[in-house]
Amino acid sequence: QVKLVESGGGLVQAGGSLRLSCVASGRTFSSSAMGWFRQSPGKEREFVATITGSDGWTYYADSVKGRFTISRDNAKNTVYLQMNSLKPEDTAVYYCAAGLTSSSQKTQYNTWGQGTQVTVSS
Repeated sequence: QVKLVESGGGLVQAGGSLRLSCVASGRTFSSSAMGWFRQSPGKEREFVATITGSDGWTYYADSVKGRFTISRDNAKNTVYLQMNSLKPEDTAVYYCAAGLTSSSQKTQYNTWGQGTQVTVSS
């Protein structure tokens, strides 16, 4: 299985942008589905976006659709989350995850990164 390390989080004003990166180690990255989840102190971890390991099909939570873009570079073993038009409600720790198939369910992912903090000020 792969090991995941997130980076790119930080403090940004509402309406701004950030790009998160998740670097994976392991030979199976290109065939792994990848997902992004987020969790704030008062909420459960929630689904953000996912991308398949085969054809690059993507799916997004309604709350981020049209603002966030998930992508992957298999040559670099990296998955990205481009976040535009950020809102204070996007403030959370963002986690990347790897699994066999793309899913919005946390239980479908077997490997998780340690997370990166994103804070959006109003």
